[in-house]
Amino acid sequence: MTRSSSDAEDLVQETYLRAFRSLHQFAEGTNLRAWLFRIMTNTYINDYRKRQRRPTNTSLDDIEDFYLYDHLVDSVVQPQSDNPEEEVLERLTTANITDAIDELPEEFRQVVTLADVEGFSYREIADVLQIPVGTVMSRLFRARRRLRKVLYDVAIESGYIREMASDGQL
Repeated sequence: MTRSSSDAEDLVQETYLRAFRSLHQFAEGTNLRAWLFRIMTNTYINDYRKRQRRPTNTSLDDIEDFYLYDHLVDSVVQPQSDNPEEEVLERLTTANITDAIDELPEEFRQVVTLADVEGFSYREIADVLQIPVGTVMSRLFRARRRLRKVLYDVAIESGYIREMASDGQL
């Protein structure tokens, strides 16, 4: 969620603190993981809203760290694959994928993060987001379809694949 290890550590610490304070509200027999993740999501959203209300300051050290990270990720040699689709996906950088996920609307970004990054089941996602399982499934389908389109465009722009003509020719 945070895209920063120090922010993630702070978020986890705050989540555990809030969970400990609210332990009396936890209903035995329910999904502890979903309950904790709901607390974490609410904490993240509350902090995000607070940050949106005030201007952000960025230090030069942070910019250099991101530049170094992006430069290292882009310079990593990717292994070759027999599957062309896997080969293209392996060439896409973490930044490409993160940017594509960031372009998604919040409701799609949440389900993709919970399902594909965190490994939650549909039921767990439904519990965390307090929506029906069918809604989880449809949002995940639509989110993955959008991601596929965005990443396809990135792969073409990066020269990893060539765009097909309308008649199916390269």
